[in-house]
Amino acid sequence: MEASAVAVQSGNTGPLGQPRGIGFGILMYIVTIGFYSWYWVFQTQEETKRHTGEGLGGVLGLVIWIVIGAVSAFVIPSEVGKMYEKDGQEAPVRGWTGLWLFPGAILIIPAIVWFVKVQGALNLYWEAKQASVGTTAEVATD
Repeated sequence: MEASAVAVQSGNTGPLGQPRGIGFGILMYIVTIGFYSWYWVFQTQEETKRHTGEGLGGVLGLVIWIVIGAVSAFVIPSEVGKMYEKDGQEAPVRGWTGLWLFPGAILIIPAIVWFVKVQGALNLYWEAKQASVGTTAEVATD
């Protein structure tokens, strides 16, 4: 009964997104000469919007990434942070996380740090939610 009260309080009731391998994402970005980022942005923006009911969504998020990517550097971690806050958790990333990406145009390390922070926060969130859904399902069947 307590689990349902938490779900109602969180406000994030949409379908869960997929955790993605951080190393795999970096490798795919390199192999595809950056085009993997388009897929990643679309999926990330779409999953967070479906889960929270708020945000840009995949198509608009991708257009912004392609046209003015600097804005997405702030928008994506901001939406992830809001997802955490709407769930009653402290946000591990916020819009300011986008500052990591600006030196990334010149240096690869800050861009990797940005990706690790954002994808890491997403992975923690999705995995925790999947575990809690599994635990709730097990309690309901017992």
